[in-house]
Amino acid sequence: MTRTSLPRWLLLFHHLPPRPAYLRVKVGRRLQGLGAVALKNSVYVLPRGDQAREDFQWVRREVVSGGGEATVCEAGLVEGHSDADVEALFIRAREADYAALAGEASRLARRLAGSRTRVPAGSDQDRQTLARLRRRLTEVARIDFFGAPGRDTVEGRLAEIERRLRPGAPPPAGRATPGGRAPRPAGRYRGRTWVTRRGVQVDRIASAWLIRRFVDSKARFKFVPGHDYAPRRGEVRFDMFEGEFTHDGDLCTFEVLLREFGLREAALRSLGEIVHDIDVKDAKFGRAEAPGLERLLAGLSLRHPDDEARLAEGASLFDSLQESFKRKR
Repeated sequence: MTRTSLPRWLLLFHHLPPRPAYLRVKVGRRLQGLGAVALKNSVYVLPRGDQAREDFQWVRREVVSGGGEATVCEAGLVEGHSDADVEALFIRAREADYAALAGEASRLARRLAGSRTRVPAGSDQDRQTLARLRRRLTEVARIDFFGAPGRDTVEGRLAEIERRLRPGAPPPAGRATPGGRAPRPAGRYRGRTWVTRRGVQVDRIASAWLIRRFVDSKARFKFVPGHDYAPRRGEVRFDMFEGEFTHDGDLCTFEVLLREFGLREAALRSLGEIVHDIDVKDAKFGRAEAPGLERLLAGLSLRHPDDEARLAEGASLFDSLQESFKRKR
């Protein structure tokens, strides 16, 4: 068997006895903590790897020691579920986790912006909440095997909260408009290598299109595995933690790029609102076009595992959308 034909997945089949009742809860929480998703009742899957194998083996021991039955096996999918279907299960699960965290972060940010509760804003309670959200984000990111959208939204909001909690921090300017500051000179960024995380999704596809069309026509894109990448000379990071251009407060990366480079075209502003609604998921603009574009980009990602291919097809899509909004006006 060649390396390319190795099974992609590990499956855990298990059967739990009706008693003790706590065993079902314990095993369920354990599987959730591992990031496993259910293919069907009592059948869970993880991407194949040494750590996943060890994790499932520990779960199996817990099940067996509790009087149940369990089997761990390697699997390659032939009919029914496809690899892309299973990847989509993982992405949806982590996307939901990120959305829940983003909601909690937004509530904390609103509290800090002007609390009417008896607990003063910026209290130890707020700092403890922030620390809990940071820990939870780390836990979710650890089991985000396929780069689900939403992590940068959470990180941007937590970074903004941290700025607000610093002693003597000035009031945040989270919703600055292009007119509120001088735009960056695009010439300084021409011919650069633009770095982002692998597995590009909505905001990264849209931002790459915007960069190449309006900021750096000779842009080269580089895809890296993690958020802690240290840029080399001539590289610019976008839509990743501590990147030069990334989420800022409730702004997605596409909106930040519009702001920073003074891009005020009405069609681009409309695209920014749509990308925001899809990526941040706060229904801020309520754009009717968002669900359709989200579905198109999801299909694009399922068809193309390669990031360059995703950017190429995404560019055609955003070219057409921009032209549509220009003609509409």
